[in-house]
Parts: sequence; C-alpha cells; structure tokens
Amino acid sequence: MKTRQILTYLFIGVLLTNANAQKRKTTKPNIVVIYLDDLGYGDLSAYGATEIKTPNIDVLANEGVKFTNGYATSATCTPSRYGLLTGVYPWRNSEAKILPGTAPLIINTKQETLPKMLKRAGYQTAVIGKWHLGLGAGDTNWNGHITPGANEIGFDESYILAATQDRVPTVYIKNGRVDGLDPKDPIAVNYNKNFPGEPTGVDNPELLSMKWSHGHNNSIVNGIPRIGFVKGGKAANWSDVDMADHFLVKVQDYVRTHKKSPFFLYYALQQPHVPRTPNPRFVGKSGMGPRGDAILEADWCIGEFMKTLKKEGILENTLIVFSSDNGPVLDDGYYDDAVEKLGKHTPAGKLRGGKYSLFDAGTRVPLMAYWKGTIKPQVSDALVCQVDLLASLADLVGAKAEMGDSENMLQPLLGKSKKGRNNIVLEAGSNTCFRSGDWVMIPPYKGNAVNKQTNTELGVSLQFQLYNLKNDPSQDHNLAESNPAKLKELLAAFEAIRGKNYSNIK
Repeated sequence: MKTRQILTYLFIGVLLTNANAQKRKTTKPNIVVIYLDDLGYGDLSAYGATEIKTPNIDVLANEGVKFTNGYATSATCTPSRYGLLTGVYPWRNSEAKILPGTAPLIINTKQETLPKMLKRAGYQTAVIGKWHLGLGAGDTNWNGHITPGANEIGFDESYILAATQDRVPTVYIKNGRVDGLDPKDPIAVNYNKNFPGEPTGVDNPELLSMKWSHGHNNSIVNGIPRIGFVKGGKAANWSDVDMADHFLVKVQDYVRTHKKSPFFLYYALQQPHVPRTPNPRFVGKSGMGPRGDAILEADWCIGEFMKTLKKEGILENTLIVFSSDNGPVLDDGYYDDAVEKLGKHTPAGKLRGGKYSLFDAGTRVPLMAYWKGTIKPQVSDALVCQVDLLASLADLVGAKAEMGDSENMLQPLLGKSKKGRNNIVLEAGSNTCFRSGDWVMIPPYKGNAVNKQTNTELGVSLQFQLYNLKNDPSQDHNLAESNPAKLKELLAAFEAIRGKNYSNIK
C-alpha cells in the first residue's frame, strides 16, 4: 500500500511539473525596457571598461545576448526615444528633436506605438522615469490635467519627469498631473523670459551648489541652475539626489502590484545625464566624479530591480532589453569634474565621437537582451536597432502592428540567429548617415566639425566619408576616394530610403 501511494505521489508530481513547464511556455512574458541616458559604448565593464565596474548590468550582458552592433536611431535623446516607442525613424518627423520642457507631445495619438501594440496583446503598460517626448497640445496648464501625454499613446500608467533633469519643470508627473502640487502655489513655466524676482544662475551665482559651464543658467532649483524659467510649485519639486531611489521604488511597486498578469514596463533612468546628482551613498565611489558615481548608482538600481523580479517569482518569465538613448558626453553644461577625473576611462570605448555626433559613438550603444532560462549567454555581431523593438515584440506576443521602419529582429534578440538588419539610417541633429553591413557612409554637410561646448567630433565634413567598421572601428581611415564603387553603392541605397533632399549643401 505504501509503495502504491509513493508511486501515485510521484506520478502526480510529474504531471504538475509538466503542467507548470507548459504554463511557462505558453504564458506571455513580462517585457521590460531599461533605458539609460547618455551611457556610452565603453561605459560598462561588460563592454570592456576597466576603470569602472558595473556588475549588475554585466549580468544582463553576460547571461543574455550582448550586441556589439546595437544602435539607437539618433545621437540625441528625444529622437531616439521617439524611434524606440514608434518604430519610425525620427528624421521622418521634423518635431523629433531635443525638446524644451514646454513642448507639445510629438507622437500623434493615432500613431502606432509599442505600448499600444502590447495593450492589444493583453499587456498592462507603464512608463516610469524620463519622458522628453513633449506633453500637452502646446499651451500646457501645469496645474491641471496635462494631456495628451504618455497615457494617450498607450501607457496605462505613467510616472515621469516631463523632459530632462536639467530642464524645468522640476516636478514628477503622475498620469498627467503634477505629483504633490500645492494648489495654493501654482506652477508656471516659460522658456523665453524669467518671472519677476526669480533668481537665475547668471544673476545669483551665490545660490548655486553646482556651477554651470554653458547653457544651464536660468532658474535655480535645489541649488542647480536649469534650462528654462519656473515659478511656484515648490512643494512638488523633486529632490535631485533622491531621484534614482524614487524611480526605483516606483518600478518595484509596479512589479509587485502587476506580477499576476503580463506587463510592459519602460524604465527610463536619468543617469548619467546632467546634472549628475548621485545619492550621497555613491558620491566618490567611482573616483571619476559625479558621472562615474551616477553610473554606479544606476547599476545598483538595476541590481535592486532584478532582486525584486526574483523575489516576486517572475524573473524567469521576464524579457529585459537594456540600452542607452545615445552615446556619451562629458561636459554637457555643468562643471562636475567629468573631464578632469576621467583618468584612463574611455566612455566611447574604441569608437569615435559621442553624443551629438555622426561618428559611430553617437549612436552605437550598449544593447542587450536577457531572459533567464530562455536566452542562452552569447555575444552577437548582428546589426540591430532600437527602432526594431516594435516589430520584434509584436512577433513575440503574436500581435499585428503598423511596422513603419521597424524590422523583425526577434530571432537575434532571443539569440537564435546571428542575422540582423541589412542597413540603418542614423541621425545626429538634422544630419543623417548610413550603416550597411560593416560599412558606414557619411554624406557631406556644412557645419562645425567639433562641438566646442562639449568638445565632441561631430563627423561633419564637406567631403564624403566612408569607413569599414570591422577593420577600422575608430574610423581613422576615410576610404571614400580609394573605394568609389562601395561609396556609390551605399549612396544609392541610402537615397532610396532617405531621398535626395537630405543635405544642407545646395
């Protein structure tokens, strides 16, 4: 009798195990996009950094698919975020450029978006962190319901900062309303002129805890001069040094309250964008000043987020895509020792350029896909772009979508194929270039070769530029004159997508 009972229990156990395994296979995975701000190709130890250690992000890279040819669409933030969420090249939308905090929403509410597609597939959707895609219709009332915004383009829940940490308004916005606003102290924002009696970085340097180097000298909040002018709303002002912790708590709470059904979470961290204000726990930890400390802080936040997924029992049913909106920059408006304490660290790694640049470091960024127990650890040279998430995730969840410029890269993302895109049109400011296979072609443009404020090479020249990135990743050798056939081939393919009216040279 005892033997029969044991066999019965074993049989039931096998059935339950098989049922659970089948359930895991058929359950739609949670999807998380972790997006950093101004993180360079060489800023992570998993991508070759030796002067800084990022152990938690390294887990995503070393235990998932680490892409060596992963791209944002643009060398600046707003356009890249537009491409990520819409599956459309940002150069197709003239409004997809770096926005002031008062800009209207640049994603049409009728447009296809990543969260809309996933909602149709049964997902609950949320954005927590930096937005910078505009809010409202052009004359925003910050004291009422701000619409349209993130909720109107597919996010069920949103907890965001309107633009960037260095731009006003310096408040969090929860589902279209300023969080913690005192109605007796209404907020007003203006990007053209100051409000009477309000101090600025130019007129009141004695009030500053952080000095501006260029462009960041308007309203002062928490001792930091910002871009734009603001008045009122003091009770709602964020604490800069607590921002990372604040967003971390929000994403952890979101996971705990939505773990029973599939969710899509866009976790957009502000680090290491300026002003770099790491929590005191991280100050001095990198030895590279606030920029390095902010990267360590972001790494810690991601580690804590991963612990939450594991504790809540959903880590193995969660696909995580990690990347950055553009390449690195050191002095981007504040004196914070980013240049002076850089040491041997190379934020762009072996690549040339950085944020704002047509050279490769402007748009080639860390990009990895992690799904514990499903994706096998590997390094992939496949050419992929953030604009491809729409088509790829639509395939994953079995949803139909208007693809735009998005290509289905699900198999490379899951590590089941090494074949990526054939080409990508990339942009920096109003200029575009073309990556095809191992080659990149930069057409002639008028303009400065170097951004004098950030000391970044912009890749702008009056001559065609042609580089083989496999043989010359630092783009030291322009092959346009020595390989006219390849130049002609790439130019024709580029113009077939971009059209011929792309240059400022007439």
